[in-house]
Amino acid sequence: MPFTEIDYIVDDGVATITLDRPDRLNAFTATMARELIEAFDTSDADDAVRAVIVTGRGRGFCAGADLGRGGSTFDATDETRVAEREWVGEIGGVKRDGGGTVSLRIAASRKPVIAAINGPAVGVGATMTLPMDVRLAASSARFGFVFARRGLVPEAASSWFLPRAVGISQAMEWAMTGRVFDAQEALAGRLVSRVVPDDELYPAAVALAREIADTTSAVSVAVSRQLLWSMLGASSPWEAHKLDSQAITHLGQGRDVAEGVTAFLEKRPPSFPDTVSADYPDIVPPWPSRPDGMD
Repeated sequence: MPFTEIDYIVDDGVATITLDRPDRLNAFTATMARELIEAFDTSDADDAVRAVIVTGRGRGFCAGADLGRGGSTFDATDETRVAEREWVGEIGGVKRDGGGTVSLRIAASRKPVIAAINGPAVGVGATMTLPMDVRLAASSARFGFVFARRGLVPEAASSWFLPRAVGISQAMEWAMTGRVFDAQEALAGRLVSRVVPDDELYPAAVALAREIADTTSAVSVAVSRQLLWSMLGASSPWEAHKLDSQAITHLGQGRDVAEGVTAFLEKRPPSFPDTVSADYPDIVPPWPSRPDGMD
């Protein structure tokens, strides 16, 4: 199915997903949510894709939810949203949050995900980036967890992701005030790892994606990604030690490790043979993107 609210292209192992409603500052809709999930399904299924970049078309990343329904925008019981409710399903007896369907699909990705935040990233435009692995910001980027100013709460599972990314005190300040802040404050608060001039943002994201694609094992990156994210909720380092040991035992017998060590000793670039689709071990199963029974 062709995409209508995002763009998806693959160039030499790097997939770029572009939010593509520039006339509305890429405001988030149910259609965009479905298409983002489909795009991540596509990137995961394609062994040629080694990294994913997410950015926005035009002068903004994502201005948050499309407020075209006015006061009923967030009313899950609105009869005009029957089809949307059927698509997203339920959790805990209520309609799933649409932003959460996207953020949890990103969290389940087997490919590393880089956010190239090129302008305003507000509401779900900010929270959808939290399960992405690296966030780069243009100098003109603006951020806002504005939910308290709309009578809502942080969504997209951000009550889990945000404190882990920036610490509870910083997360509470941004969530309680709902203020919009600039890229330098985002950098100081550890929401982004780098701020670059606007015209250098996408090239910087591509350079990082290329470093991953050109120098690393796809299986190693996929397992490492799930290890690091899943251990954020571990009760002790012993859980990590158990999974580390199992992964090292399994991967240590594989073709990618043999190639990586041999290439290092021979002082040449590695050519890793394993693929995520065929060789991902069951030791660290990826996070589910939907509740039990909905996959």
